Amino acid sequence: MKEVFPFYSIGHFINQPRSQAEFAIMQFDQMEEPDVDDVHKHSFYEILWTEKGESKQTIDYKEYEVTPNSLFFISPNQVHEFEEWKSLQGGTILFTEGFFLQNHYNKDKLFELSFLDNFYANPCMKFSSKDFGELRQTIDSISKEHKRKDRDQTIIQAFLHILLAQVQRCIDKEMAKPVSKNYLILYKQFKTLLDAHFVQNHMPAFYAKHLHITPHHLNLVVKNITGKTASEIIRSRSMLEAKRLLTFTDFSVSEVAAELHYFDSSYFAKIFKAETKTTPAAFKKEMSERYRTR
Repeated sequence: MKEVFPFYSIGHFINQPRSQAEFAIMQFDQMEEPDVDDVHKHSFYEILWTEKGESKQTIDYKEYEVTPNSLFFISPNQVHEFEEWKSLQGGTILFTEGFFLQNHYNKDKLFELSFLDNFYANPCMKFSSKDFGELRQTIDSISKEHKRKDRDQTIIQAFLHILLAQVQRCIDKEMAKPVSKNYLILYKQFKTLLDAHFVQNHMPAFYAKHLHITPHHLNLVVKNITGKTASEIIRSRSMLEAKRLLTFTDFSVSEVAAELHYFDSSYFAKIFKAETKTTPAAFKKEMSERYRTR
């Protein structure tokens, strides 16, 4: 499927589009406004930390209030709507998967973090003053190392790992029962496969086979992480793409349906309404008025 959104690297956010940068950290008050479209996708992870001020961030049609003492996480391939940041005090950390995993050969290390690459996790996290203070100390350590002329990427990576481990610890202590790491890894592997194959409308058995588990076990894992069945997650991913296409392309409803391998437009409309509580035509009209009249 042809990409309908501009897809930006870290280089674009430091106004060096040809840069192969894998890491950056910037204070809001020292940033130049990046030359990027308001609505876009990232090829990298981004962490916004907010000390003072408030903003709104939108990821895939969900709007979030960002307040002081919070971190906001954006993962690759999510559709992010760029919001005003000049009034905020805080900053942003940008890093690629390759940077995070450099010299680490187990990709599961990234999957073990419940708040990344998880559509059902809240990307905006509010912390107590004490916890946020500890996170800020680690962020300061990252920033100081990054500013050194003789900076060491290994040291920066180590501090980044510490920061994300601190966040996970804060999440785990708030939960009555921490999420099983094995389940979380399986769920992230399922999500990765789903992102690659959702257009084909495969049944859960297809994904279970590729993960070398039974459909029943896949359903158990997905339900444990999201509260939804594997079939519901597959349908939600398909309908998310439908919303994106209805909003940002000139495709008709029937063309969007065909693009997503729903060759019966009435069935597609029925599924879409069950998922969104509105018809595809009404959704397209509403989103067209919101985004195309800017």
